[in-house]
Amino acid sequence: MKQALHFSLQGKRALVAFLRLWLSKALAAFEPPCVRFPPSSCYFPPAQIPDTNTFFVKGIDYTNHSLTLVDRDTTDNSACPRARHNLTLEDVPLEYSKHDTHLTFYYNCTSSLPASIPVDCLTSGEKKSYFYVGHNEPKDLNWYGICEDKVVATELDVGWIRGLGAALSDGFVLDWRSASECAKCEASDGLCGFNNSTKDFLCFCKDSTIKFDHCTSKGRILPLKLSIALSAVGTAIAVTCCLICCFRFRKLCDLCVSLTKTADQNVEANLQQYGSLAPMAYSYSDIRKMTSSFKEKLGEGGYGGVYKGNVNGHPVAVKILKASEGNGEDFINEVASISQTSHVNVVTLLGFCLNRREKTIIYEFMPNGSFDKHIYREDFRLEWEVLYKIALGIARGLEYLHRGCNSRILHFDIKPHNILLDEDFCPKISDFGLAKLCIRKESIMSTLEARGTVGYIAPEVFCRNFGGVSHKSDFYSYGMMVLEMVGGKRNYNAERSHNSEIYFPCWAYHRIVLDEELNIRDRITNEEKQIAKKMILVGLWCIQTDPLQRPAIGKVIEMLEGSLEALQIPPKP
Repeated sequence: MKQALHFSLQGKRALVAFLRLWLSKALAAFEPPCVRFPPSSCYFPPAQIPDTNTFFVKGIDYTNHSLTLVDRDTTDNSACPRARHNLTLEDVPLEYSKHDTHLTFYYNCTSSLPASIPVDCLTSGEKKSYFYVGHNEPKDLNWYGICEDKVVATELDVGWIRGLGAALSDGFVLDWRSASECAKCEASDGLCGFNNSTKDFLCFCKDSTIKFDHCTSKGRILPLKLSIALSAVGTAIAVTCCLICCFRFRKLCDLCVSLTKTADQNVEANLQQYGSLAPMAYSYSDIRKMTSSFKEKLGEGGYGGVYKGNVNGHPVAVKILKASEGNGEDFINEVASISQTSHVNVVTLLGFCLNRREKTIIYEFMPNGSFDKHIYREDFRLEWEVLYKIALGIARGLEYLHRGCNSRILHFDIKPHNILLDEDFCPKISDFGLAKLCIRKESIMSTLEARGTVGYIAPEVFCRNFGGVSHKSDFYSYGMMVLEMVGGKRNYNAERSHNSEIYFPCWAYHRIVLDEELNIRDRITNEEKQIAKKMILVGLWCIQTDPLQRPAIGKVIEMLEGSLEALQIPPKP
């Protein structure tokens, strides 16, 4: 390994190329049981379970980089299940969680074991079974001549409340061992890697060295005296600048106003290229007047706040964007994108304001607000027919954005929060801050940084090994949202614990394959069950990992409008 610490640029490129090739082969052969590829790095191997015939994945927690496994022999709802399988983690980048407790079972023993706990329900004649908690068995224990078998099982340390059977059936948690190491490596400007033979984590640094944790910043630590001297000089310069500012405050303010005005003029120039399609420009005083000085706030998001306003007797929604650096690209994206649209399922842009630092966008007012305020409520659920019409309307809106405009508009942030509902619960796609315009014939975008919301981002957006970024990336987000509509809860939830984490798309897929009852809501009619199953199948097709397997948006609409019997079960997501 020491010989590999320093190598030529050509050697480094060859190594990176090898890692890319290795990863592509690993991904091609990897068919995990609903375990999605870890999004932290394209150079880190998937968390693959050694033997899916003996263990199955019960849940995944992408926030804590962990997954819950259950021994298949302990899932028969028996009060006295027998664990039969040992799990070896030597060949996978996984480790037991701090929440796990190991149980060492000794089966069919002819005599008692010292300081052990008997398992009375497994007694067979004169043979009894025992177990130890946390590897507490005596070091000199000679069980070979006493017991027939030894199995080390694992369960969550909180599982004892409901008994041994429930504890084993709840499963245990494994952490992705090097996820935190990869984060540290990337934070030090390194590239995450993995030694496939030794299973060691590697960090490739810019100075052509390989580290086992993170890159070091040689040459950046200055001698103490030099640091003090530089600090003193810096302080003196800062004080001088402050004095100059005090004397020239007015000129500096004039300069700031001039720079802000120039930036706004640049944004206006970008919008002018859209000619007659450019929306109406309002002054900041107009904005204050139409919102009654921002009296009624409708909502708040990462972009800023939304206020209710009134223009010529008609209610409007006024979105105040937070101050941002750069050339106002998000603002231009949103205004320019929606200016080209006119569709019942796309929100209508009425105007904008550039007279202040807080850029403002004016929309038509939606009485029922954003979809996320309705989809996750426990006290009130929308009717299945309404949910179906909302799903169909959003699909038609996406079809229009992708095929109905002069330029193809890729949204890149389809989620319930960005779907608005009018008084009749007609859905309208909104918030085009992350949108990209491309020519209609262009199917793959060559360069694009990762964008979107966690839980709805297509795999190819954050890792190009899955395929090219295209309009089908919007389909993935749409599919995840449709599945949330059926399940009534978020597929991705950072607040879920290890015990309660259930990945709904996987759960729904297995129910559909086994033709089992969904049991999603109480008092559901047969017709509503048909709607739910149809939406699940459409959602599962749209969230296929391979973009090529996702249906075209026209096909999605056809599937929603057609019969359930005509739909095929998609591959496992």
